Amino acid sequence: MLKTFRVISSVQFQQIRLAHRIRGKAPIYCRTIKERLDELNYKDEVYSTRIDIGLPRIKKSASDSRNERLQHVKNLKTDKNLEQLARNHKLSIDLSEARSDWLKTISPYHKRQIAEHYGVFEHLYGEGYFIPFMNLDIQYNLKNDLFLPVCCGNVIKPAEALEYPTVSYESDGDSLWTLALTSLDGHLTEGEKEYLHWMVANIPGDSVEKGDTIAEYLRPFPLKGTGYHRYVFVLYKQDGHVSYDLPKVIQSSPLEERTFITREWYKQYQDAITPVGLAFFQCDWDQTVRDFFHHTLKTKEPIYEYDFPEPYIRPQEWFPRRKAFNIYMDKYRDPKEINKEYLLTKLKKEDPFKTPPAPLRFPNAHPLPRNMPSWLKLHERKIRLGWGRVNDV
Repeated sequence: MLKTFRVISSVQFQQIRLAHRIRGKAPIYCRTIKERLDELNYKDEVYSTRIDIGLPRIKKSASDSRNERLQHVKNLKTDKNLEQLARNHKLSIDLSEARSDWLKTISPYHKRQIAEHYGVFEHLYGEGYFIPFMNLDIQYNLKNDLFLPVCCGNVIKPAEALEYPTVSYESDGDSLWTLALTSLDGHLTEGEKEYLHWMVANIPGDSVEKGDTIAEYLRPFPLKGTGYHRYVFVLYKQDGHVSYDLPKVIQSSPLEERTFITREWYKQYQDAITPVGLAFFQCDWDQTVRDFFHHTLKTKEPIYEYDFPEPYIRPQEWFPRRKAFNIYMDKYRDPKEINKEYLLTKLKKEDPFKTPPAPLRFPNAHPLPRNMPSWLKLHERKIRLGWGRVNDV
């Protein structure tokens, strides 16, 4: 009787499924998938709640939106000319009209998604965000009747943004606006702060040139080795004339005077301004940044590079075994001397008045002399296949 009880108890507590033991706790003691997902995706409401600081949304009832879509589809289906052109693959779409419809309908929500993807709202306002209902048309003049637009994250080189761009948007002459351009990633000493590259306040209508320039335009200067920097244009609608408590910044002002924190500045004037428009671009280093530091800022350009430590080379052995002696000896020679030797050896076989021989179609199919040493065979195969040092010359 005692033996039977022991067998039953061992089977009861031993989890066996399809002849395999199950590791971990039994399912009756484990947490459910929902409990596990809730634990992994937990967010504190105090720090994760987002606040809409922009204009209120234009709400439409679900029935009205559904009726508009149904009516649009009905109009397309009843147009026999469109159906005939589509069947014959001759239907063309007016891209300008399609873009106009996009700007009037869902473009603000697309721009908001892109801005959140790049972390623009988080680094500008913290928990705040807004839907850019106002379309900003910003273009840099590249001369020769060429213009480069600022969209939502497109790449613009520093040489293409040397002067302030043209800014246009739909507005009447009675409203006042503020335009600000800040760099989210370019501060040299304080990483959590920004540089104010351009700010114009009390703009009547869309006449940016008639506004009060608080900070003159400063070209982007992303540092070498730091990747892409984000430069953000934000358009604010004013409730009236606003006098910002900011010092006037000119071109020759030091960079310290351009230190800026958008969140603190907006918190101070949030009762008088509302963000309505957004556009931003990315920028990485080019040669003009070095000229800007040397000739404009009169300082040395900071460069960020990887500092690779020198590879460890073990001490030489008296009899290195199972090691090709040419590769082993090259470890302890100057690399410049090796490259020079290899280049001279290669130039001996080159004739400037004859075309070089065509590469072998099947390099490994051509046999090498039997009396050739193994290390030289390996060297010849690398030359034929284009491996190793042959690529450096």
